[in-house]
Amino acid sequence: MNVMERALRWWGPRGGIAQFHRPTGVPGRVAGWIMGRRSSNVTRNRWAVRLLDIQPSERVLELGCGPGVAVAALAERAALVVGVDHSAVMIRQARHRNRSAVRAGRVRLGCASVENLSLREGTFDAALAVNTLAMWPDPVARLGELARLLRPGGRVALVSQPRQPGVTSAAVVEELTGLLAEAGFSRLRTEMLELDPPVVCVLAFSGGQ
Repeated sequence: MNVMERALRWWGPRGGIAQFHRPTGVPGRVAGWIMGRRSSNVTRNRWAVRLLDIQPSERVLELGCGPGVAVAALAERAALVVGVDHSAVMIRQARHRNRSAVRAGRVRLGCASVENLSLREGTFDAALAVNTLAMWPDPVARLGELARLLRPGGRVALVSQPRQPGVTSAAVVEELTGLLAEAGFSRLRTEMLELDPPVVCVLAFSGGQ
């Protein structure tokens, strides 16, 4: 039994899936360790970052940054990455994972919920949310707020890997595209990553371009 299997066996009875939603305490730290090292999670995050095609001068926001896997990939490309998460445990892990970029001022991390964002960095060129939209209250309103944080023509990538029984990739695509369109985003594009189960990414642009 490898380290990951032992961690999953210990962690399951002590929080299980709930710790992915709001990691706390020791079980939350284990959840973050799993998210930061599980190959499917790392692959999914890096794939989403590549789809955003970040340029060296750009500023990027990640909502629900978890232990900072995508933040690290974004920081290799962007001028500034701002990551927020509602779990203080995740923010601590993200800071540790990205400590050099944080010290250099290229990464800023804060503990905040998506409905109570207070950002002083101005507008962003791109935004990313990986497997977090299902936890947002009133997602259309939240996406509308996100659109106001993006420059005109700024882009967003929403990523979801559905694991609930009976939930298909087609249903996820329909849901994400519908929410983005209702929030005023346009030029929607869907990409798929063939993991088990498949990963859906819907990219869209804010108004003004």
